[in-house]
Amino acid sequence: MLNALLPSERYPKRRQINKLKKVIKPEEKVDNERSVKSRRLVPALDRSVQILDMICVTDQRLTISEISRRMGIPKSTVHGICVTLLEHELLLKRDDQSFRIGPHIMRWANTFKRTIDVTDEFLSVWDSESDFPGATITLSVLDGADVVYIAVRNSDRYHDFFTFSVGARLPAAFTATGKAFLMGMREREVRALFSEGFPDALTPASVRSLDALLEELKRFRELGYTIDNEQVKEGMRCFGKTVLNSWNAPIAGLAVSIPADAISAEEEQNIVASVESMAEMISRRMGADVREIGS
Repeated sequence: MLNALLPSERYPKRRQINKLKKVIKPEEKVDNERSVKSRRLVPALDRSVQILDMICVTDQRLTISEISRRMGIPKSTVHGICVTLLEHELLLKRDDQSFRIGPHIMRWANTFKRTIDVTDEFLSVWDSESDFPGATITLSVLDGADVVYIAVRNSDRYHDFFTFSVGARLPAAFTATGKAFLMGMREREVRALFSEGFPDALTPASVRSLDALLEELKRFRELGYTIDNEQVKEGMRCFGKTVLNSWNAPIAGLAVSIPADAISAEEEQNIVASVESMAEMISRRMGADVREIGS
């Protein structure tokens, strides 16, 4: 049924999976990134960014003395950095000698918003980082009570079993990405979304009622990711996670789909870890504050 609904020939050839690289465990990736960063950072620039971040995330009015105390560096160093940031309007000074973020940053923010595209970031990340042998990888957006696929990487190995296409639409209640969107909503918002009726089941495993879906969402919130266990296609299991924007709001859903009997429990854990890692990476590129997500 899914093959007929989502014909594989509709998606661009450049989006087909060829060879995927090895799965990078999140803890290994963090360690590697830290070691590389420690060798390449310019101390003065790094401290400038730390000061901007500190002022950006706090409601307190920070002065040179307070910044110096928090960072554990001399006041003279903080003064020199802040003078430079003031000169370029990256900071502004209040009458009480505390600092706030300056207007120059908005020029960068506007350029970022104008040039960023979640589909491009999806393609870039999966080209460079992913390895799910036999897996199909999708990116979708929420449209009412449905999800619409905006980028796909179909598996060569299971091409005859299931394929997705750009532009295809499926009920959010059954898909991993749809559930990922829904688990970030309040119960009343989910109920409002299905106020005109719950979608017809696609398989015997499809969740059958709104109340049953809400119970699923409670479990997924505890897990931190979602699962479509044969609810869209019999024999297909999908794992989903949302991609966030600069407001830390969901803008897309990322999912990996694979035959339910093709992976072990250990491989499933690796897939989930990688989905979470890739969703976080794309979210970073979209401007999300992942520190806030993890806190």
